[in-house]
Amino acid sequence: MSTVTFQGVSKRYGEVLAVDNLNLEIKDGEFMVLVGPSGCGKTTSLRMIAGLEDITDGTLLIGDKVVNDIAPKDRDIAMVFQSYALYPHMTVRENLAFGLKLRKIDKGEIERRVNEAAAILDLTKLLSRKPKELSGGQRQRVALGRAIVREPAVFLMDEPLSNLDAQLRVQTRAEILRLHARLKTTVVYVTHDQVEAMTMGTRIAVMSDGKLQQVGAPQELYDLPVNRFVAGFIGSPAMNLLEATVNGRHVKAGDIDIEISDARAKELEGRTTVTIGFRPEHLELGKAGAGHAQIELIADVVEYLGSQELLHFSTKSGDVLALIGSEHKTPRGTKVQLALSLEKLHLFDSTTGAAIR
Repeated sequence: MSTVTFQGVSKRYGEVLAVDNLNLEIKDGEFMVLVGPSGCGKTTSLRMIAGLEDITDGTLLIGDKVVNDIAPKDRDIAMVFQSYALYPHMTVRENLAFGLKLRKIDKGEIERRVNEAAAILDLTKLLSRKPKELSGGQRQRVALGRAIVREPAVFLMDEPLSNLDAQLRVQTRAEILRLHARLKTTVVYVTHDQVEAMTMGTRIAVMSDGKLQQVGAPQELYDLPVNRFVAGFIGSPAMNLLEATVNGRHVKAGDIDIEISDARAKELEGRTTVTIGFRPEHLELGKAGAGHAQIELIADVVEYLGSQELLHFSTKSGDVLALIGSEHKTPRGTKVQLALSLEKLHLFDSTTGAAIR
């Protein structure tokens, strides 16, 4: 079994608590993405799996074996870093084979693994080249190949696409997903890019300030964020989040006045303030029908995105974004009527940020 389990794992650097009581089970064959802003503890968590960081408290298991005190080379893992870290004087074939030679694996077996990895990653024609003769995408594939030939129980990937341009990122993202589908090996993938997380992860673990905020399938995090942080971090463009006052069935955030249902008003009993959230893509042009709230705002910036346009509105409670079809060709300065489905309205506690269900 190639599960990875964090049981109350913490990591301190002096007075700094980098990872705080992490409890997370990564299933066999799963593609788990650790995502969050810089300094949230995601890379530290990955490095603890690799054995590159000591664990301050708690227990870490790979399969059913506690690995807290096991050396990195004995953990049956392979890691792909942000930098390709290829040996410049070696050919692609030699780079792929080098780690296996150090482990004194049989020459025939090395040849088999190298050729198989090269075929999977479309590197066969490049085996005699040196890194300086390769593009950035080809170098990253060699770095992936060097991990594949190890045939590990777990792949660890630390922001492997961050050095690639936008087009190559999309292409390499697809290659990694095809690779995972073919190999069916457990992958733990670290990124700060929530688009990568949403498109790649079987499940996503969102971290902030060293703490696990929420773990679940991409759709679950998008539809049912447990707190304001997850709501604002997952989704592109980010969710609109505004501070609002509560008065019976009316929730008011500056220029926006939303009349909610009796059931939702009951959830807010005793509160005078609340944070409301709604996604830009859930705002529709036109008059509100049943089950919708009407919002009327002036578009002060319009960004054309090809098939869509992103409208920016300034309100007394903060900026609001709406993502609509570009066929509307909304002129800057236009007063726009927007309809928001009340089912898509999120409510969060103003103090704790926790979702109000």
